[in-house]
Amino acid sequence: MAMLDLVGLADWANYKPDALSGGMQQRVGLARALASDPDILLMDEPFSALDPLIRRRMQDELLQLQQRLGKTIIFVTHDLDEALKLGDRVAIMRAGQIVQASSPEDILARPANDYVAEFTRDVNPIKVLKARNVMWPPDPLVFLKDGPRVALRQMQERGLSSVFVVDKNRRLKGLLTVEAALAAIRQGQENLEGLVETDFPTTHPDTPLEELIPMAVSSRYPIAVLNGDGVLQGIIARVAVLSALTGPQGGGEERAVY
Repeated sequence: MAMLDLVGLADWANYKPDALSGGMQQRVGLARALASDPDILLMDEPFSALDPLIRRRMQDELLQLQQRLGKTIIFVTHDLDEALKLGDRVAIMRAGQIVQASSPEDILARPANDYVAEFTRDVNPIKVLKARNVMWPPDPLVFLKDGPRVALRQMQERGLSSVFVVDKNRRLKGLLTVEAALAAIRQGQENLEGLVETDFPTTHPDTPLEELIPMAVSSRYPIAVLNGDGVLQGIIARVAVLSALTGPQGGGEERAVY
């Protein structure tokens, strides 16, 4: 009963199997497997017979269960998108031999051979890549102790229209625009007090690229990537999100004007 409750079927405990939907029957199977509290679960194409909508829901629920229970799951599938979504590590096999075992990001970015490259050619990267894969180093940075002239010089040297402002511990305090810096200089202001904006998108390094797309489209400012302590880890310009869908990932030499 505890496992039925865990998979959301406590209210259906007294129903017969033919009264349950395909997705619910899969949850029953998962509850049966979990009831013996195994260290490792082996799941052999458990969602292959489900329609696409229910399949996606079951994948999401499995990820949530794994986070709550901390079980090791060996998941066998012929669906590469499913493998890349669910797996912390993915092993690609050919003729009974493992040809590459790595993280989903590594498999897409650095296929071990032509077979893996061909196998992954049609994979949609937004389902695999994360913020850390497309972010650029936070350069330049302006510190709270700096004044508007220092900030303006940083922006002019790099052809930017805005720059992030951090404290001495690199915790993000806001964003300064070139217009705000110029106005402060004209008014004789020598510090950044009251100049920074806070209405801009932020995210975590492990946020899926799929979730970044609407953020990048709706904001005129770059996305700030922060760790759990609010320390600025990277910057994602809109061009980085869009280029990641069709070409190499961020971290190279090119920089966008944002």
